[in-house]
Amino acid sequence: MSSEQGGEGGGGRSARLAAVLRSRMADGTYALGSKLPAQRELADEFGVSRDTVQRALGELQNEGWIASRQGSGSTVLKDQRIDSPAVGKWPDRKVTLGRLIGQAFQQSEVTLDVFTLTAESLDSHIRYQGELIQAGEIRPESVALRVLLPTESVELPYWRSDDPHEDVLLKDRFVGIMRRSTETLRSVMSQLKTSKLVPSVHFEIRRIKLAPTFKLYLVNNEEALHGFYEIVIRPIELEGGRQITTADVEGVAARLTHHVKDPQSQGAVFLDGMQKWFNSAWEGLGIPEKKSGGIP
Repeated sequence: MSSEQGGEGGGGRSARLAAVLRSRMADGTYALGSKLPAQRELADEFGVSRDTVQRALGELQNEGWIASRQGSGSTVLKDQRIDSPAVGKWPDRKVTLGRLIGQAFQQSEVTLDVFTLTAESLDSHIRYQGELIQAGEIRPESVALRVLLPTESVELPYWRSDDPHEDVLLKDRFVGIMRRSTETLRSVMSQLKTSKLVPSVHFEIRRIKLAPTFKLYLVNNEEALHGFYEIVIRPIELEGGRQITTADVEGVAARLTHHVKDPQSQGAVFLDGMQKWFNSAWEGLGIPEKKSGGIP
């Protein structure tokens, strides 16, 4: 996490911190019912101010992730729900997006196809795998990542109000989250390529004129996570402390279903069908970015 002296605005820093904390709660790093680290500890770890930490925690409280009480800290109220036929392979019988991506990066060839709204969840996990590669803890021979995202101009049913000016502010917030996430993905993948730590790296983002109603992760042609975004009416805090109550979406906390390519189950049928859908949307509707997200 960059320090407060970096170029990213205060709203961007608090949103980035909130994204990391969501991922940690979803993956069980901060377990259900446990306490988050103290504000001072978070400020020191991420190189941000206490004010930035407080804004991030306020966002998480509005979303229902935590309950905060003065003098008692912040308690984790929810985690990510993933239904899976393969929970028995995990020691604590819990499947998470981070674990599946981590398992994929332990293979010599990594392929990830992702359809999502902002790439915020993906951003955190790819950054972590990039750190493991930099540290020499894992050494994939090839990484291929394709990300299908909505165009910035697409009309979204989410984040709407009765005030056109507020709608612009809400749309700007969405675009800001998406841009920060994609910039990080480009940076990590480019670093893996230029450092030659991974011999073969391919990364591309394409845009689609469609508002996603679900998120999809296709992992190494063997596993998939799929889930519909849940709509929640709640206040959203913008830069400057302004709050707008609107229809938000459950992203990191969206309920996901884990499908495994097992010939004895319907998982293989689902995987084949979703891979065909992704390929057709990528080729038929995907718009390559003018500033190429691909890494030659």
